[in-house]
Amino acid sequence: MKKKVGIIGAAGYSGGELVRLLLFHPNVELTYAFSRSQAGKPVASVHNDLVGDTNLVFTDQVHTDIDVLFLALPHGQAKGFLEKHQFNPDTIIIDLSNDFRLKKDAGKFVYGLPEFQRNKIRTAKYVANAGCFATGIQLGLLPLAHAELLTSEIHISSITGSTGAGVSLSPTNHFAWRDSNISTYKVFDHQHLDEIKETLSALQKDFSTEIYFTPHRGDFTRGIFSSIYTKFEGTTEDAQQLYSNYYKEHPFTHVVDTNPNLKQVVNTNKCILYPIVKKGQINIVSIVDNLIKGASGSAVQNLNILMGWDETMGLKLKASVY
Repeated sequence: MKKKVGIIGAAGYSGGELVRLLLFHPNVELTYAFSRSQAGKPVASVHNDLVGDTNLVFTDQVHTDIDVLFLALPHGQAKGFLEKHQFNPDTIIIDLSNDFRLKKDAGKFVYGLPEFQRNKIRTAKYVANAGCFATGIQLGLLPLAHAELLTSEIHISSITGSTGAGVSLSPTNHFAWRDSNISTYKVFDHQHLDEIKETLSALQKDFSTEIYFTPHRGDFTRGIFSSIYTKFEGTTEDAQQLYSNYYKEHPFTHVVDTNPNLKQVVNTNKCILYPIVKKGQINIVSIVDNLIKGASGSAVQNLNILMGWDETMGLKLKASVY
């Protein structure tokens, strides 16, 4: 029997990708898509890529008798929503916001980065999805932390597409500003740094290294391209082996030996990693789709894990490289 699923906040970019993924997932039935701003409108009128795929209509009514609830609300709203609405105690809840990611806020929620703690996710009922930047950056650093090799400063430069800022318009979201343009923001104090540091400290107990993270706004729609470097005593071959060994049982993270490009992951749940060593430094290129692997795809991956289903179910997606 298919699991009944609801999405709260289904009108945004991540919510729309969740709708798309769940409509074609063989083990779930998407019963409702909640949105106050779009209530009464056909889902396909907002998410135009779904024309012909669904007759679902947005609702502003919360139905609590479901098996799985996905929260795709703006940051800071998930906690209040769950305090207001009482769901069946057996309902699985997967939150895509930052409300429950940190240990001080987590409560019953388990941090949902499968490549970090798949076994904990497997036995969870409440999962806090990792952030989009945090996903790509952590996947670039997990093998080093696991081997306790993070002993010097870490430098990260990442560029994200415009969908990372959400549907609501701001001065830096308008096409006229974004097109043929680039800028930095939240230099060295981005909110995803806290969850990154918690994860690395869990793997490497003596981790106290400074992380210098510079995010950039890019003039493209989706994807995150990160370049990470830190000290490394070894060769490129050593690094490739280290990364390949760590990710050998993780179906969506791929270690390559040629320089990748962002289009290889857009529209997929993949992370592609390219580690190379020069001048005593390891540089790791990490690329993900911010809306799939960085949000909705990982949420579905987490669902598959905790339900005991094939981890790739509903997520065998092809990149749009042309």
